[in-house]
Amino acid sequence: MNIELAYPLWLLITPLPLLVYWFSPGYKTRRSAIKVPFFSVLLEVIDERPEPGASILPAALWQRAALILSWLLIVLAVAKPVWLAPPQHQQQYGRDVMIAVDLSGSMETTDFTSASDDKISRLEAVKHVLKDFSAARSGDRLGLILFADAAFIQAPFTADHTVWLSLLNEAQVPMAGQSTHLGDALGLAIKVLLEDSAGIDAAEKMTIILTDGNDTGSYIPPEDAAQVARAKGVKVHIIAMGDPETVGETALNMDTIRLIAETTGGRAFQALNTASLDQAYDTINELEPALYKSQTYQPKISLHPYLMMIIVIIYLTAFSLAMLKHRRHRRVHHD
Repeated sequence: MNIELAYPLWLLITPLPLLVYWFSPGYKTRRSAIKVPFFSVLLEVIDERPEPGASILPAALWQRAALILSWLLIVLAVAKPVWLAPPQHQQQYGRDVMIAVDLSGSMETTDFTSASDDKISRLEAVKHVLKDFSAARSGDRLGLILFADAAFIQAPFTADHTVWLSLLNEAQVPMAGQSTHLGDALGLAIKVLLEDSAGIDAAEKMTIILTDGNDTGSYIPPEDAAQVARAKGVKVHIIAMGDPETVGETALNMDTIRLIAETTGGRAFQALNTASLDQAYDTINELEPALYKSQTYQPKISLHPYLMMIIVIIYLTAFSLAMLKHRRHRRVHHD
C-alpha cells in the first residue's frame, strides 16, 4: 500500500503534550475542607506531617492509552495522509484523419496489380493499401467519406480501425454514381473535421483525398474548398490514380490537384500502380507521423476523515466506560 503525507511537517508537533506536561503547572482548584476535631490525633496515628498541597488523581492505564492514541491520530490527521491508488493510464488519440475515396465509375478500371500479380480494380487497390495505412495510424481517429455524384459519410471518426476497415470494404462503385464531385467531398471533409474535432488542434487535422478523375459539377469548386481548408487549418493530401493521359470526365486535372494540395500545405501524388500508391501513403506517414498521447495519473484518496472517525470512536468508548464505572461506584456506596 502506497501512502504519503500531504503536510509531513505537522508531525513535528507530536511531542507537544510532553512539553506541556513538563513545563506547565498542574491544574489546581480550591475546595472546602472538612474540619476534623481529632485531626492532630489522626496525624500522630498515621505518623504524617501536615503541609499545603494538591492531590492529583492518577489516571487509569486505559485512560492514558486513549489520550496518547487520540493525540497521535490527531497529529496524523492534520498531516493528511493520502493513499495513492494504482496509476491510471488515459489514452488520447493524436490526429483526426479523414479519408475521402472516389467511387466514380472509372474506379472499376482493372489497371492495378495485387501482391500476387493479379489484375485488380483501382478501388480494390485502394482498399489493400488503406488496410496497411490504418495499421500505421494506431493512435489516430479515422473517418471515411465516399464520393461520386455526391459526397456522404461512410464512417464518422472512430478509433476502432477494425470497424473502419469493415465500412471501407463495403464500399462499391455503384453506390454513389459515375461522376466525380471532388469539391463537395473536400467541403464535407472540412465540415466534419470542424464539427467532430472541436478539441483537436489545427495541426492535428488532416484530410487525404483519393481520386482518379476531374471534378465534374461540384456545388463547391475545389479551389474555393481549398481556401476554406487553409483558413480552418486543415491540411489536404491528394493522391491521383490512373493514367494522366486520359481525356473526358475521367481525365486527371493535375493542375487543380496540385493547387488544392499547395493551398492547404499538403502534397499531391500520382499513383499509376500499386507500388506508387503504397509509396504515396508511406510518404504521408512520414510527413504526418501518428500522434499518440497518453496521460498517466494516480488517484489520491485522503485518509484523514477515517482517522477522525477512529478518534470519535475512542472518545465515545472512553466516555461510556467512565460513565459505567461512575454508576457502579455510586451503586456500591448506596448499597
